[in-house]
Amino acid sequence: MRFLFKTDYEDDIKLFPHSGYWVSYGVLLALLLIAPHVLSSYLMSQLVFVCIYAIVGVALLILTGFTGQASLGHAAFLAIGAYTAAYLQTYNVPFPVYFLAAGLLTGIIGAMVGFPALRLTGIYLVIATISFALIVEEILARWESVTHGNEGMRVKTLSLLGVAVPRDSPTFYYLCLAVLVLTIVGTLNLLRSPTGRAFVAIRDSETAARSMGVNVALYKVKSFAISAAITGFAGVLFAHKLSFISPEMFTLQLSIEFIIVILIGGTFSLHGAVLGAIFIVMIDPFLTYLKDDMPGMIAGIAAAFGAGPATAGDIQSKVAAFASLNGLKGAIYGIIIVLFVLFEPLGLYGRWLKIKLFFQLFPLYKRATFKRQKIYVKSERNR
Repeated sequence: MRFLFKTDYEDDIKLFPHSGYWVSYGVLLALLLIAPHVLSSYLMSQLVFVCIYAIVGVALLILTGFTGQASLGHAAFLAIGAYTAAYLQTYNVPFPVYFLAAGLLTGIIGAMVGFPALRLTGIYLVIATISFALIVEEILARWESVTHGNEGMRVKTLSLLGVAVPRDSPTFYYLCLAVLVLTIVGTLNLLRSPTGRAFVAIRDSETAARSMGVNVALYKVKSFAISAAITGFAGVLFAHKLSFISPEMFTLQLSIEFIIVILIGGTFSLHGAVLGAIFIVMIDPFLTYLKDDMPGMIAGIAAAFGAGPATAGDIQSKVAAFASLNGLKGAIYGIIIVLFVLFEPLGLYGRWLKIKLFFQLFPLYKRATFKRQKIYVKSERNR
């Protein structure tokens, strides 16, 4: 077990606390770099979606996990970034320009959303962001001269430095991976800065933050703008990966999926955003397996235990009908949220920390190690 003794401020704000982090992250990066040469095209496509969802998860962590501002409207920011890229492509704008333009425009709109949300907290802020998402979805459907309405828009193949980058190519995967790495490193540096510490102070207690001289309104707007801008960058990659976008792709369910990403991965951890993205991306393959392969497997098990052909066939048809239910995906999301809220509020990364600490302290580990006692004074009612 390694003990770290911090002797100055530089030790406290190091990007990596010790050399072991460089080794582990270096090995992980090496594995990700060789992945296109050893994995199938399907798995590579799933990894691209993991990168895109993880970028949005990091953006949402800045707003929700580190600033304490709830949002169910990030699908709208993703849509703005995607449609900005598709629209500017029609004027032959190069990729670097419309990539930055999408992030800038989305960041400005995020700041505009942040201003009216300053006086809202809790469920009222959630309702406001849902309203914003519904407004954006309606604009995308009605503004046909720009968005082509419900017919959607085709997104041309990405061109980088005059070279075409198909959506299934290793180069596109490397581009998404690079954006994810830069987003994570940039967020880590943001959290080490005075701005990041102000975000965390607002999350913990707005009253205490104000007493320390933090301009709460300004930093809330900054948080909305930064989170929206990063989501806009992800929207450009999302549009190129799908090659076609339409308003019905950016619904409230997509925003809920982003919330599940950080809830499952860990609300206060950048690692958790990646873990949650992996979990969410694997839901659709699981549902496909449940619908195509599971009925036959269960029928085979029933036959092995003595069920007749008619009974086994009836079981197979019932399981197939259950796996094809329209609301099954939403039900799975609901069950996952309830289970994590009840049994693992810190998410997958929190569970990993507990397992690691268990082996570090064994046999002296105590179950109450991660419990946090909260004591509030009367002034905290003004949060």
